[in-house]
Amino acid sequence: MASLAVAACGKKEEPKAAAPAAAANAEEKVLNVYNWPDYVAQDMITNFEKETGIKVNYQTFENNEALQAKLVAGNSGFDIVVPGSVFVKAQIEAGLLKKLDKSQIPNYKNLDADLMKKLVGVDAGNEHVLPWAWSFTTVGINKAKVAKALGNTPMPDNAWDLVFNPTYTAKLKSCGIAYLDSPTEILPPALHYIGKNAYSEDAADHKAAGEMLAKVRKDIRLFSSTMIDDLAGGKACVALGWAGDINIAAKRAKENKSGQEIEALLPKTGGLIFFDTLAVPADAKHPNNAMAFINYFLKPEVSAALTNELGYPTANKASLANVEPETAQNKAVFPDEGNLGLMVPPAALGNAARESMTAVYTSFKKGK
Repeated sequence: MASLAVAACGKKEEPKAAAPAAAANAEEKVLNVYNWPDYVAQDMITNFEKETGIKVNYQTFENNEALQAKLVAGNSGFDIVVPGSVFVKAQIEAGLLKKLDKSQIPNYKNLDADLMKKLVGVDAGNEHVLPWAWSFTTVGINKAKVAKALGNTPMPDNAWDLVFNPTYTAKLKSCGIAYLDSPTEILPPALHYIGKNAYSEDAADHKAAGEMLAKVRKDIRLFSSTMIDDLAGGKACVALGWAGDINIAAKRAKENKSGQEIEALLPKTGGLIFFDTLAVPADAKHPNNAMAFINYFLKPEVSAALTNELGYPTANKASLANVEPETAQNKAVFPDEGNLGLMVPPAALGNAARESMTAVYTSFKKGK
């Protein structure tokens, strides 16, 4: 109608140059990833870059608290992050994570439906995150060094005693006890050990766990952000850590022909299952590239490579046929049903609970 009106007035309008066509989803070929250290298969990034032409900038963080601070501050600059499941619910509620566009992730179908159900409690409808890998928090040991330090004292019936019971820690301090350096990694197993809900929101429970921890403080050598190196390199003979990292340390010790045998134990009362999840920050500049990365990771052979190289189990059910038999049969990688049934499932921790745990942990670490 407007063109007819112009024509009726006898005016001639010069045609405008057509705007260059651009795909609505066009993004520069860049992807910024923020992940935990020692947590990617050797050639995965290079192979993804070759297949897609997307350049990956890869950085690492030491604990969930560091990632949380980046996300809360905003403008993190990252397109893919890997938060632990205990932080995910609060991050979703705070609007820090973008919903996944599953239409761009055809390989999503490869995920194990039963494992995905375990994440519903922190991500309703499985809309925001999916597993990068999963494992369990437990106790790792250098078998020969622990046997020597314990002397005539037999190994405890419950592996948690090695890091929480003064009878054992007093002997093991000679060869080194290491704890993960994170409130949300230490307080939950401590709570579990004293018979409380591992993810209790009650500050009184946190205080009780702190009182137990105070009894072994003098025996702890390291608060570690380099647990793999500390175990494989001999700085610690006992570790409160992630089974996956303990498995990596065992592999490195073997490759280095150190003669040291490192093992992730299966506590009688169960370990604590955790998921590290792939997520896209709400302010990601390259969300479509992020979806391409996630879809690439969910190829069976790609997910299996992470498990084979690092000893962290995959949640990609389609990849299990690609997992090496020795790894598939290792109970410290894939716990059997009996041990898995004893383990504490992941749960969310609210901001108040995290603050309370941090206060208790800080006092414990300072020896106060």
